[in-house]
Amino acid sequence: MITEWLFKDLFNEIEKVRRDLKELCHEVKKMSAVLDTLTAQVAANTSVVDSAVVLIGGLAQQIQDLKNDPVALQALADSLKGEDDKLAAALVANTPAASSKRRG
Repeated sequence: MITEWLFKDLFNEIEKVRRDLKELCHEVKKMSAVLDTLTAQVAANTSVVDSAVVLIGGLAQQIQDLKNDPVALQALADSLKGEDDKLAAALVANTPAASSKRRG
């Protein structure tokens, strides 16, 4: 009788460990997917930052090159303004509106 009770108790403990291990594996898989998503986002952000650095460096050189040509400098400014407007519109179109309700 005691042996049977010990086996049942041991079996129940093993089942509990098995369930816990299964849940842990499930959580690890979810974390892995989140990590993959974050890794991809970091790579995308790094690419955007690198592109911005090249763009800014190129703009600085263009401005330097055009500093004695007001007409060409104005054309560059107009071109940049057009790109700025497109970027602002894209940001507005793809950014969720802030909720007017406060969470409390």
